[in-house]
Amino acid sequence: MKKVAFYGKGGIGKSTTAANVSAALAEKGHLVCQIGCDPKNDSTRLLLGKACAQTVLDMVRQNGDEVTTEQVVHTGFAGVKCVEAGGPEPGVGCAGRGIIVALEKLKLLQAITDEHFVLYDVLGDVVCGGFAVPIREGYATDIYIVSSGELMSLYAANNIAKGVARFSGRGRARLGGIIGNSRNIANERELLCEFAEKLNTRLVAFIPHDRSVQQAEIRRKTVIELAPHSRQADVYRRLADYIVENTALTVPTPMSLAELEELSLTYGD
Repeated sequence: MKKVAFYGKGGIGKSTTAANVSAALAEKGHLVCQIGCDPKNDSTRLLLGKACAQTVLDMVRQNGDEVTTEQVVHTGFAGVKCVEAGGPEPGVGCAGRGIIVALEKLKLLQAITDEHFVLYDVLGDVVCGGFAVPIREGYATDIYIVSSGELMSLYAANNIAKGVARFSGRGRARLGGIIGNSRNIANERELLCEFAEKLNTRLVAFIPHDRSVQQAEIRRKTVIELAPHSRQADVYRRLADYIVENTALTVPTPMSLAELEELSLTYGD
C-alpha cells in the first residue's frame, strides 16, 4: 500500500488534483481510497458527484462507538473509496483535533486494508498539529506539495516543507515533489523548478490552467470522467503514473523568508 498526502495553500487546487489522481489510478485498475482531511468536506465531491453527507466526525457524534465502516466509507467514480474526516461547526472546536479523531476511528475500524493507494487531501496549514498528523503519525509516507508560482503559495509550500523536515526523523514521511498548478504568471514553470531544487526535490508535474477543470468542477466530476480524451486528463494521468513509480523521496531543505522573496523577485515581471 502506498500512502500519499497532498498539501498546499488553501485554494491552490489540492482537492482537484487529488481527485483526478485518484480517478486516474482507479481507471488503471488500482484500488484507491481518498481521505479528505478538511472540515469543508469537499475533497471527494468530484468523485462522489456530490458533497459527502456522512463524515467520520458526524457519525462519531451521532453514534459514538457504534460507528460502522459502511457509514463512513462511500464509493465514488471507478470504485474509489471516499472518506471525509469532517470537522466542527465554524467557530467551534479544533479542526486539527477532528482529523486526529477521524483517522484514529478509521484505524480502529480497519476500514482501509486492501487498497493499493491511500490519498490524504490535507488542509494546507501544518502549524496546527492536527493537520500534521498524516506526516507525524506515519499515515502518509509520500508527501506532495501543490503550489503555484505566487509568493504566498510558495510561502505555504516552504512552511509545509519545514513540517516534513521536522518530522522526518520520527518516521518514513518524505517529500515526493512539487506539483505546479499554474496561475499563468510570468516564468512560472522556471520559478517552480528552481524552488523545488532549493527544497532538495523536483517539480514532478506542471498542470496548465485549463477551462476543462472549471467545467468539470461545475458538473461535480473529475476531468478524467468528464473529458477523458482531453490533454488535461492526460496531464493528471502522467502525474498518477509518476506517483506510482516515484522512489526519489527526500528530506526537504526549506528556505529562509529572505531567500524565498529573492527567488520570487528574480522571476518576477
